Amino acid sequence: MITTKLRILMVEGAKEDAELIKLHLQKIIENFELKIVDNLENTTQALQDFIPDVVLSDYDLPTCTGLDILHITKETDESIPFIFITGSIEDEAVAENTILAGTSGYVLKKHMDSLSEKLKPLLKRVAFEMFEKVELRDQIRKNKIAVNQIYSYIDDMASDNQEQKKNIYKIRKNIEHIKRKED
Repeated sequence: MITTKLRILMVEGAKEDAELIKLHLQKIIENFELKIVDNLENTTQALQDFIPDVVLSDYDLPTCTGLDILHITKETDESIPFIFITGSIEDEAVAENTILAGTSGYVLKKHMDSLSEKLKPLLKRVAFEMFEKVELRDQIRKNKIAVNQIYSYIDDMASDNQEQKKNIYKIRKNIEHIKRKED
């Protein structure tokens, strides 16, 4: 059993498959935090807010492909391990291309009954690499969350600033109107 706590982002369009994968994860990981999304927009948001240790993704998704998910993951943080759990990679050339594109591995859904056995060595490697960098990874995660919160705060301030400018304009107009009435 893997004892290192893992933050796992699962990108899966089929709820039944997501639940089944979660059950297999419970067999091999003692403590994990799981976030499940099914599209590119939510993946992008989760990569910024959830900041996973590993991404598990299907290849065929309702609104995009697994390669889209892989690319956005690597653009966000190229060090995040990425594993396909899919029924779509039957062709060896496609499988090779996914490995060359930066995946840490893939497991076929036709092996779902033995998913925990197939996934365990891949996740052990992730946990081992994390163990060596736990403090650094936690600090990076906290820094990324802080930076994202700062950006959000700046965006909120910008919209508040626009609202304040409108209010100041209205107040000035009212003052001018009152001055005209007094004259």
